[in-house]
Amino acid sequence: MSLQNLLGTRLPIIQAPMAGVQDSRLALAVCGAGALGSVPAAMLGADALRAELQIMSEQSAGPWNVNFFCHTPPEPDAEREERWREALAPWYREMGLDLADVRAGGGRRPFDAQVLEILREFKPPVISFHFGLPDAELVAELKRWGTVVLSSATTVAEARWLESRGVDAVIAQGLEAGGHRGMFLSEDVTTQVGTLALLPQVVAAVGVPVIAAGGIADAAGISAAMALGASGVQIGTAFLLCPEATTSQVHRAALASEAAAHTTLTNVFSGRPARGIVNRVIRELGPMSPLAPEFPLAGTAITPLRKAAESQGSGDFSPLWSGQNASGCRAIPAADLVGQLTGIARPE
Repeated sequence: MSLQNLLGTRLPIIQAPMAGVQDSRLALAVCGAGALGSVPAAMLGADALRAELQIMSEQSAGPWNVNFFCHTPPEPDAEREERWREALAPWYREMGLDLADVRAGGGRRPFDAQVLEILREFKPPVISFHFGLPDAELVAELKRWGTVVLSSATTVAEARWLESRGVDAVIAQGLEAGGHRGMFLSEDVTTQVGTLALLPQVVAAVGVPVIAAGGIADAAGISAAMALGASGVQIGTAFLLCPEATTSQVHRAALASEAAAHTTLTNVFSGRPARGIVNRVIRELGPMSPLAPEFPLAGTAITPLRKAAESQGSGDFSPLWSGQNASGCRAIPAADLVGQLTGIARPE
């Protein structure tokens, strides 16, 4: 079965769900262009999630995807949090902020039975997961609705694990990809490989369609992925400058600058490895800090620094998520970008 037949789309392209830099507006534009638009739900509360689902179900011109994280929430570690705050304290003083005002906790919510009940009313056409899959009974309920289930794999072992648990297609996330690594069977970043190495190995290892992700920014990249056996591609970074994205001004400026050529995996913004443009906090803390609390707790204490710096036009403390290939970023409508990616001219 082709990916288009599986998803019900005209094009074998998925717009990557990107929490914090987009909402249903970008997803709707991509759906309208014949690809699969995605809504990131990991940072949404119940009311916000319901509102986004309502918009997509009522306004989308075609099938759409909603994405969730599947991490296990960590137990708070007071000592580790204290060490983290001590590391951030000099910047708090510099920015005139008070660490005592920062409450512990917060972060991204994993998929669970309560989320499933919200989804029941809408029954999204496609649901994708990051960091594995939720409990088997939850996945089984989604599939009973007829929902197509996707999830990200960063190794062959993860791809096989996902296939054995019933996913309809695997997203092979190469090391070049921006944002959070979908790794879930290991925390060892040395297991992570590039798209050109990962993709053909995953295609050979599983029987379900494989979607390539990471470093794909133009029509030539799509063709290369297809030549290596991909049934389709997932593209994220290229959409970050589109007017429908909610990307901040400091983030947009970084993507459009020479700084976008220098990205790294870092855990300082959330506690898990994620690829972003190197900025001050990454340079001064080190990309992978042993002090960072477990995902997603690291973000709590760094967020006030981010907000204060961004209010002054600085991205020194912002997660400037970007893949290694930002050359496809265009400040054009998302539908036009999809047209460029596929070589299809958009009608006037």
